[in-house]
Amino acid sequence: MTRTNRFPRAFSALAVAGALALGLSACGADEQETGTGDTDAPIKIGVVNSADDQWTIFQEKAEAAGIAVDVIDLGDYTLPNPALTQGELDLNQFQHLQFLAEYNVNSDEDLTPIGATAVYPLSLFSTKHDSVDDIPEGAEIAIPNDPTNLARALLVLQEAGLIELADGGSSSSTEADVLDSSRVSVIPVDATQTATNLESIDGAVVNNDFIKDASLDPENALFSDNAESEGALPYINVWVSRAEDKDNETFHELVEISHDAEVEAALQEAAGGSAFIANQDEAELADILAGIEDSLRNG
Repeated sequence: MTRTNRFPRAFSALAVAGALALGLSACGADEQETGTGDTDAPIKIGVVNSADDQWTIFQEKAEAAGIAVDVIDLGDYTLPNPALTQGELDLNQFQHLQFLAEYNVNSDEDLTPIGATAVYPLSLFSTKHDSVDDIPEGAEIAIPNDPTNLARALLVLQEAGLIELADGGSSSSTEADVLDSSRVSVIPVDATQTATNLESIDGAVVNNDFIKDASLDPENALFSDNAESEGALPYINVWVSRAEDKDNETFHELVEISHDAEVEAALQEAAGGSAFIANQDEAELADILAGIEDSLRNG
């Protein structure tokens, strides 16, 4: 995998603004005034992998509809939500509802989902073993270390029969909940680095954003969770705005463009055909998000 973590996990508003400035320059928007106050400014959308063909096609479709957009690659899951909160972005599209709920609760914010994209299965890969049954006792498995994806990865490994979690596990489980009776041990690393560890350890749970860059084939995954199940609802990926912008008609038009057949075909190609397209409306997404946030606040 060639992707590197270009931003530190600890960051400031100045660092985010600097990253955005670089992104805008790369998109050819350096001569345009940016910011949500300028109605002629392009709509700034934060993502974590702008290299996917879906974004090129999406941008072309948006411009054909008369909407100027800048797709800005921030490269790190920790950046797009604070950047949106601080007004450096107009929208972001990189996260599922569980991740958004964690951010809102921990930061006392109210970022809002305005449209669904897809559910991506979270998958276990290995370059050393051909099946889950081949993974030996005491093996080491890399998992993403951001809290929501860490918990989901643990649930994937438990469903695969590789670990046991205290109290059966939940969407807030951590590595401390892995019981000693488990067959393997887990190594939390930055999500961008899970796949790069495949040559040195027994396996890794890899987020969909990094599968293509790592030249992994979703069909070769040893195990994946079920993207179409009821339990996958917290993992619907969403378009997100600030709460005061949730009724913005142009933003909703962009959500519709993201479901254009050509855009979705490119999304599926990037996902190796593994994505489950989601079409829940804003009200449904808000209900799911509220339920997750209530659960987090009430322990």
